[in-house]
Amino acid sequence: MRVLFNLFCRDIEAQVRFYGALLGLPELSQLRSPIYRALAAGETELGFNGEAAYELLALAERRPVAEAAAPVTAYATFMLDACADVDAAAHRAVVLGGGIVKAPYRTYYGHWQAVLHDPEHQIFRVSAEA
Repeated sequence: MRVLFNLFCRDIEAQVRFYGALLGLPELSQLRSPIYRALAAGETELGFNGEAAYELLALAERRPVAEAAAPVTAYATFMLDACADVDAAAHRAVVLGGGIVKAPYRTYYGHWQAVLHDPEHQIFRVSAEA
């Protein structure tokens, strides 16, 4: 089974650049459309949907209020190879226009992880087995 994980975005171009640069993921340019971009992440496809996708998916009534931070109801975790990669990704996220919600820390289950946000304030984690 393949997993496709999609984010609704105000600026799909900026978001695909942010995640591509942060995680070193290549764009799947063959999937480009006026309302969609995607990055290859192994067997997973990380997709970015433009605002028009709300109507396309019959979700117009669930669109977040303009410019307000949407409530967090789901987030992605990107498993990195080493603890140093988590630290580097947290730093890179800030440089690329995102931010740190919770600085790198050791979890109760033995991972080294950081909680971050992208330029549109969507939440995600980077983590590595310690």
